[in-house]
Amino acid sequence: MFTTHSRPAFVAGLRALADFLEARPDIPTPRSTVVHHFVPDAQDTEMRAEIDRLATLLGSHLDGEDSHVTTSLRFGPIEYRAVAILADSRARYDAHNSYRGCVTPDSPQKDQ
Repeated sequence: MFTTHSRPAFVAGLRALADFLEARPDIPTPRSTVVHHFVPDAQDTEMRAEIDRLATLLGSHLDGEDSHVTTSLRFGPIEYRAVAILADSRARYDAHNSYRGCVTPDSPQKDQ
């Protein structure tokens, strides 16, 4: 099983946020939100297996394509979504980002 954070701290933080928002109706809330769990990078087969395992635990189906595989469960306007970003997609992203900072667009000219 993949774990990258303190589970008790995360759950306590969600409860604290819910309590805070319930006690402060003057604070606006979003219409919906998604809590993402990104499966740590590994071999595609391992990542797919983890999403499949989570789909079984959630009682949800798999969604995906060649670049990402996901599964999710909704709690009203809140969605828990597990995501695996597969190797091909990570490689394309890394290649794209390798140019970061190398190209600077011209600034738009201001009206004179």
